[in-house]
Amino acid sequence: MSIATMRRARLRKERVLVTPEGISLPVTVAGAGARLGALILDLLIILLLMIGTTLALAQIAGGAGEFVREAGGNGPGAKAMQFLMIVWIIIMFLFRNAYFLYFELGPRGATPGKRLAGIRIAARDGGRLTAEMVIARNLLRDIELFLPIPLIMMAGADSGMAWLAATGWFAIFMLFPLFNRDRLRAGDVIAGSWVLERPRRKLEAAMSLHGERAAGAAAQDTAAAEQSPLARRYRFEEAELAVYGEFELQSLERVLRDGREEAIETVYQTIAAKIGREDGWGDERRFLSDYYTQLRARLEAGMRMGRRKADKHSEG
Repeated sequence: MSIATMRRARLRKERVLVTPEGISLPVTVAGAGARLGALILDLLIILLLMIGTTLALAQIAGGAGEFVREAGGNGPGAKAMQFLMIVWIIIMFLFRNAYFLYFELGPRGATPGKRLAGIRIAARDGGRLTAEMVIARNLLRDIELFLPIPLIMMAGADSGMAWLAATGWFAIFMLFPLFNRDRLRAGDVIAGSWVLERPRRKLEAAMSLHGERAAGAAAQDTAAAEQSPLARRYRFEEAELAVYGEFELQSLERVLRDGREEAIETVYQTIAAKIGREDGWGDERRFLSDYYTQLRARLEAGMRMGRRKADKHSEG
């Protein structure tokens, strides 16, 4: 595949996500191959967990079974065997259902398979990924995947129409992402979510405005401004900086880099209202620049201590 073809394919996946703060953020929709690879990895992980748990419970059951035989099949040993069977059924149910819910409701918005594939789920409206969204998209997975596959296996190719119906059901849902530009599966359509490629840049690299040259120029501008008697430097308290995380910092960086006055004013109004400050009117760019500098310093200090705050919804 030529470089031009790869570039065109990349451009077809690029979108603009508008956050609730009014920030236009470029994102890249995950491809069907990455999503399929992530699903296969997750299913393999689930299968290994199921096998490991089953073997562990089988070892326990072996000891309980010996006790049952010695007791003649009655008494506490038999109840222990019944209890282990109930535990096994519950654990298998949790692996199949709670696995996706647990990881996708986390701050990363991604299962281990998605993280390895470099993708994550997000809300299409730019807001927070809610529990209702994650639950809805994962309930649809039963209809898309976990119901038709057992039906196909039980029916068998010799069953005629039953096998064809189950296979058609499975194919419709599996091919659904190929027939919409955002590669949405049925669960994404219902939940209002989509799957995006995760930025691979490190925090420090993503937070430089234009590399070392731009950083040096910005430092010189700041120093010159501070020497002016009219200069105003805004100081922010820890509680004011703790409101936002890396995602918002990178979004603020793009706004400052683009330099569009209407975007700067909109973002200023949002941040000022969020942290309860009103002292930046008429000086929005400097206010945001100072907030960016101090927020970046706080996040980098947290990273050195092993703490990361991914976005405003995360703890940190």
